[in-house]
This record gives sequence, structure tokens and C-alpha cells, in this order.
Amino acid sequence: MKHLKRIITILFALVFLFVVGKGVFWIAKRIEERHVLKKVIGRLSADSRIAEVLVTKSIFNEQTKSVETTIKFLEYDAENKPLQPRYFTFHGNIIQFQSLVIRFEDKLVEAGDKLRGKSAYLFLKVFMLDGANTQVYNLAETSGVPEGYKVSGVKNEFEQKLWEEFWKYALDPKAREHSGIKNAQIEAPGSMFLPGSIYTIRIEHDGGMRIDASPLPEVLKGEQL
Repeated sequence: MKHLKRIITILFALVFLFVVGKGVFWIAKRIEERHVLKKVIGRLSADSRIAEVLVTKSIFNEQTKSVETTIKFLEYDAENKPLQPRYFTFHGNIIQFQSLVIRFEDKLVEAGDKLRGKSAYLFLKVFMLDGANTQVYNLAETSGVPEGYKVSGVKNEFEQKLWEEFWKYALDPKAREHSGIKNAQIEAPGSMFLPGSIYTIRIEHDGGMRIDASPLPEVLKGEQL
């Protein structure tokens, strides 16, 4: 009888350990899944700074009866290093940036693919619409690989092909599917550019471009920019 009770006790203990172990495994699995999901959501909702714009001069022109605005355009490369700044002057302050934007499939963004882990972009022009007085400055050629998108240590064949065949990706669903591209289109985000603010152009990893405005840091206020 004692032997039977001992066997039953051992069996209960084994069942208990099995249930507890299974529970611990289930909890660990759920924690891991939540961690992975958090990373995926983070990649899909992330964005990167790709350029900054600052108004360096803003004066009212009595002759043209318009505001003359000079901006400093500073683009950043894929490693967040600044490129050579450029300056543009407009007879107004509603300024837009025309760009080619290629969005990749969510699964590539989720996985953090080195070349296709976020939307690709190419700045084309900066312009201000004003009928016959519209002003346009070129920022890049459509056939080139954008400086801001180049990834160091990776061959450029894929990047070159992206921009050479942009319209094919934009208009041919089969070409998009084969390359993992969700969408390719022209975007032209714009804003009213005023002194005293810094304007940051961002690319959403699973989306397009946007312009965020924020006040200049206190240390720069009052300085001659």
C-alpha cells in the first residue's frame, strides 16, 4: 500500500512539474512573441531624418511686394552624416520638395532588410508655385543614385536599378511584386518656411515623407545665421 501511495505521489509530482513546465514555456513563448511584435511595430512605425531646412534670410521686397526667403537645405546620408549644404532663394515662403519615393513590402520593413528596410527616396527639385513666376531648382538627376540613400559596404547595382526603372515599378504590378516594392510615386511635401524654426524632413520606414517644424534651440536665437 505504501509502495502504491509512493507511486501515485511521484505521478502527481511529475504531472505537476509537466503542467508547471508547460506553463513556464507558454509564458516564455508569449514574452518572446510580444518582444518580436514590439520590434516589428517599431520598424513599421519608425522614421528617419533625411534633411533639415533653415531660413537664413527673410526680407520684404517693396518692389515685388513679396517676402524674399533664402533657405539652407542640408541633406543627410544613410548613416546620418550631413552632405554639402545648399542655399536657395525664393520670392515667397511656401516651398515644396519634389521627390521620388519607393515603399517596400511590410515584411521587408519588419525584417529590417539592409537595403529595403525603409522607404527609399530621391530628392528631385525644390520649388515654389506662383503661376508664370514659379521658381524651380534641381536637386538631383533621376538616373543617379541618391547620396542620401547610399548604403556603405553594399554594391550599388540594386540602388541604381531602383531609380533607372522607377516608372516601371510605379506602373507595372508584376515588376513591383518581383522586387518587393509596394508602391512607387512622386511626392511633394511643402510648408510655409519662416525664420526662427528648423524644419526636419523625415521618411517613414513604411510610408512617405513629411516635414516637421520645431523652434530653434535657445542657443541659436538672436544669432546671425
